[in-house]
Amino acid sequence: MTFRPDLDLCGSIARLFVHPVKSCAGVEVREALLTPAGLALDRAFMVVDGQGAFLTQRGHARMALVRPEIQTPERMVLQAPGMPALHVSLQAMDGPPARVSVWDDVVPARDMGELAAQWFSDFLGLACRLVRFDPAHRRLSSLQWTGGAEAPNQFSDGFPLLVVSQASVDGLNERLLAAGQPAVGVERFRPNIVIDGVEAHDEDRIDALHVGTPEGGVRLQLVKPCVRCPIPDIDPATAESTPAVGDALRRYRQDRRLDGAISFAMNAIVGEGAGRWLRVGQPIAADLRFD
Repeated sequence: MTFRPDLDLCGSIARLFVHPVKSCAGVEVREALLTPAGLALDRAFMVVDGQGAFLTQRGHARMALVRPEIQTPERMVLQAPGMPALHVSLQAMDGPPARVSVWDDVVPARDMGELAAQWFSDFLGLACRLVRFDPAHRRLSSLQWTGGAEAPNQFSDGFPLLVVSQASVDGLNERLLAAGQPAVGVERFRPNIVIDGVEAHDEDRIDALHVGTPEGGVRLQLVKPCVRCPIPDIDPATAESTPAVGDALRRYRQDRRLDGAISFAMNAIVGEGAGRWLRVGQPIAADLRFD
């Protein structure tokens, strides 16, 4: 696909990730269907406590050790240390209705049943349940940041997509190594799309990110810097937390757009191209903001 000649930068999609269960391990894929609410199956499931409030690695680091595998379009398998495999239907939407909360939103969901509830309760050591987002409901991203555009998402923290450049991760790792700390993988930042061929933190200035696909173009609007919590300090392989990543980011990633909060990567919404497939290696180009 040929992009407009006046676009400010170009590169490619380096990696794609889907996170089927909020705050559990991600699944790296070679291709993913783009929907209005982000990549198909991303944050479609969530673990909640007895009151229906969402659980994350912020309070339950062991969630990082729950590893989904999408075996077929109909079935996902969850595995965790010391646990039998849990088979989860990706098609069934006939579970009991539930009302659950994710941040300030209370949304309808479908309970995934007693077996899944017991599995997560045993592994996390507290009573909890697995729920699926009700696709009939539209949970909208912040209109303040989307410029009034209605951008649905499922159980994400607030936006359908997260975009980061490989160069930004490489730059962080240079700082970590210089401080005597080990390098970290991009998985810690839980992105959906990793782009390559651009400079570190170019994504901070991207307005529209264009992706060339055989079916036609995709346009993603990068709308809000991603505020960073302690999750990037958690090693996804061990669920152990050390402050090295957060300490490094605090030295150079205070974001004036967020009143000095620490940011890394950019939240995005789908402008055009829902229903098309994103694939590793596809070319990207972008308009930059210069404000």
